[in-house]
Amino acid sequence: MRIQRVYTEQPLESGAEIILEEDSSHHLYHVLRMQAGDSVNIFNDGDEYTATLGPFGKNGTTAVLRKLVFEEPEPTLEIHLLIGISRGERMDFALQKATELGATRITPVFTKRCVVKLNEKKQASRLAHWSKIIINACEQSGRCRLPQLDAPLEVGNAVLTHNSGTALLLDHRGNKTLKDLKKPKGKVTILVGPEGGLSSEERKLAKAQGFTGIRLGPRVMRTETAPLAAIAAIQTLWGDFAD
Repeated sequence: MRIQRVYTEQPLESGAEIILEEDSSHHLYHVLRMQAGDSVNIFNDGDEYTATLGPFGKNGTTAVLRKLVFEEPEPTLEIHLLIGISRGERMDFALQKATELGATRITPVFTKRCVVKLNEKKQASRLAHWSKIIINACEQSGRCRLPQLDAPLEVGNAVLTHNSGTALLLDHRGNKTLKDLKKPKGKVTILVGPEGGLSSEERKLAKAQGFTGIRLGPRVMRTETAPLAAIAAIQTLWGDFAD
């Protein structure tokens, strides 16, 4: 039987007793029907410990950390995804799978063709939702390091976050493929637009900031498919898929 993995924001060390976050406590006791004395694995910041659950109380679930069972190495390649904000399940799917595939940083991006509009309140709510998607993906996939999730940026500001390494603009009109590139030195930034893609002005802006237009084969992919195909190909060529 697969042991349940739980993320916590708290620092971890053998012998410590912690109180798990409310969402995790609720899921363990009311969804999975776990009980005091059951074992789980708890992870944070690259480390994973075995732990024993205590009783469920009004302040949450306690857990006593036992033994360090895994130390996740630093990623072979840092992958920073700049992704145009798309609607509902498309965005959730892209974030979930990008996390499973090993993205180390994710920046949601507002573009000219974004159909999603977020005021300050909605933005905070959406960030909290996306964070849960990422945490659940890490719990499921065995990751011990959460990718960094940034607050949404306008595309003009987002491309400026690229200041080193290789920067790729996913564009079916591009005249280069991944095989035309040299092996990146430590970091890759990927920019992909929302439904409808990036405008010509946004593509020019990205290229002016050092992004190289890359096509992924002969087909036009959806906004939630293209970044995942790119990350998988990059991990195969230069990342940890060969480990």
